Amino acid sequence: MTTRVHLRPALLGSLGAGLALAVTAGLTPSAVATTDAPDGAGNDAYVVAPSDAERRSAADTSARRAQAEQVRRPLVVAHRGASGYRPEHTLAAYQLGIRMGADYIEPDLVATKDGRLVARHENEISGTTNVEDVPEFADRETTKSIDGVAVTGFFTEDFTLAELKTLRAEERLPDVRPDNTRYDGRFQIPTFEQVLRMVRDHNEKPGRDVGVYIETKHPTFFDSIGLSLEEPMLRALRRFGFEEPGSKVFLQSFETGNLQELDTMTDLPLVQLMNNTGAPYDLVVKGDPRTYEDLASRRGLRGVSTYADGVGPEKSLVIPRNPDGSADRRTALVGDAHEFGMLVHVFTIRDENQFMATDWRRGTDPDAKGNVFGEITSYLEAGVDGFFADYPDSGVDARDAWVASNR
Repeated sequence: MTTRVHLRPALLGSLGAGLALAVTAGLTPSAVATTDAPDGAGNDAYVVAPSDAERRSAADTSARRAQAEQVRRPLVVAHRGASGYRPEHTLAAYQLGIRMGADYIEPDLVATKDGRLVARHENEISGTTNVEDVPEFADRETTKSIDGVAVTGFFTEDFTLAELKTLRAEERLPDVRPDNTRYDGRFQIPTFEQVLRMVRDHNEKPGRDVGVYIETKHPTFFDSIGLSLEEPMLRALRRFGFEEPGSKVFLQSFETGNLQELDTMTDLPLVQLMNNTGAPYDLVVKGDPRTYEDLASRRGLRGVSTYADGVGPEKSLVIPRNPDGSADRRTALVGDAHEFGMLVHVFTIRDENQFMATDWRRGTDPDAKGNVFGEITSYLEAGVDGFFADYPDSGVDARDAWVASNR
């Protein structure tokens, strides 16, 4: 596919929000590269940087444009399910997220030894299961290079699905969320098929439909060991009726290559994730110098728009932090992404003080609840089209209040 037909203009039209956007058409990655950049490295690192005054003016203009072009009802995505209340990536967490009113639930996908897809945030599972307490699996502990980093632990690709099903999920942040540890040992690791079946069954009942917002984890690594994620993911989506026109599905990745591959395999909307540090690992492997910062630039976003329908930036790429931890002025990212026809869904909103800018903290306890409603409002005012939340009920309440106040 040389032209990505973006989801965003259709959403704007159906929701009656803002201005219809011109869709970027006919662009290829090479069309946006600078002539003096290394091969495939079209990004702002190779052009003259604007002055601080020019950046501030551009950011102010972009912020106004971002709000004008924002969807009317931004999405709330239950991040790994209602992970603030239950161990993440369990059916219980997803079910609670649905009950709390989330528009989408988010399963992250990794592969087992026998090629089955399961929902885990990482393929290393010692922090989210009881695997370290199971004597018969003690010899599975090993050290691997995952995205260029040496990681020691237990990995899903070294277990069959049947073996993983004998394990039980545990709270990933027990010191931050000690109440959740009472659920340790109660829930299995779900397969991707189980997640899709749960959502399908929910949607077949009268009431509100829920979508799935799927992340492929470490696709370059899994390709290197012969356990590609994309093909079985799409097969499962087709089997459960989630690849039909109008299906509530997003596909996301921190890498670029597998999204470009998926662009040739499906018309489902694709989202380029962007961290606040580092670079997509597939680009690192190829020797491409582009970083997430480069992708988040105006030039970078223009290139991303040739294969993706949206971007998922870490939230500080939209509202940065000052050295003292307070919130800085908004960047141009949202407005620039909107100009190129893309949605913006930020991650991750968490209720605890330690995950917020100091503007929204309450008291000095890092694990106490801060003013999450104020934080969410600041991102909605910045023009984002959705956000990922560990506490979906907080997200839904804040979003609904903001929408009501802006009618």
